[in-house]
Amino acid sequence: MQSVEKAMTVLSAFHHADGPLTLTQVAERAGIDRSAAQRMIHTLRVLGYIRRDSDGNGFLPGIRLLDHTLDYLRLDPLVRLATPVLQELRTAVRERVDLSLFDNARVIYAIRLQTKRQTLNATLVGHSVPSFCTSGGWAMLSRLSPDRARAIVEASDRRPFTPHTITDVDEIMARIAQTRADGYALAISQILSGEIAAGFPIMDANGDPVAAIHIAGSLAEWTPADFVQRVVPPGQQAARAISRF
Repeated sequence: MQSVEKAMTVLSAFHHADGPLTLTQVAERAGIDRSAAQRMIHTLRVLGYIRRDSDGNGFLPGIRLLDHTLDYLRLDPLVRLATPVLQELRTAVRERVDLSLFDNARVIYAIRLQTKRQTLNATLVGHSVPSFCTSGGWAMLSRLSPDRARAIVEASDRRPFTPHTITDVDEIMARIAQTRADGYALAISQILSGEIAAGFPIMDANGDPVAAIHIAGSLAEWTPADFVQRVVPPGQQAARAISRF
């Protein structure tokens, strides 16, 4: 069990890395000594879960990790149910449509359907963003008890992404309360300046929030009122079609 835990810790060292990691960096991020890191990296390289970078100066995640990503996406019943629904939604709204999964303080994107405006992070399945400042995060937090939602917000790293990112706990809770009343979330310039996004919660059979639909557009093309009028009805319909899967 300790070996498995140590392997997961080493693989997790690459979270938020900007490039290849040296042996020392892996050891520091994993919280283990260099000798233990070296042994674990060797084992993971043999298995294909870690590889050398092209310059041979550091390490990167290995190609075998993609096998597990595929297994998750093709076997998860929520992702399988949501995929055709979101494809229809993307055709209807002609804006970026995402499905994120709830992981308390963060949301993790499992489906990304793009428009002509694309950045690398906006195309990657597995990319995560904080719950406290995203439309999908607000949507899912609004379906928790206020006490639990506040606890998640208070425990979050609330560093701003833009000058408009809301970081005050009480103000965030007010947005979550508004989302609860409206049935959808509207986030403006929270993660990316000039972006407007609507979020719609997806509930499981027990009524707990497990995912959210995000629809994102540009303030250069939409007023908030027009965006809400255009995307909220089909977004809510799609969320209802997927909920209680």
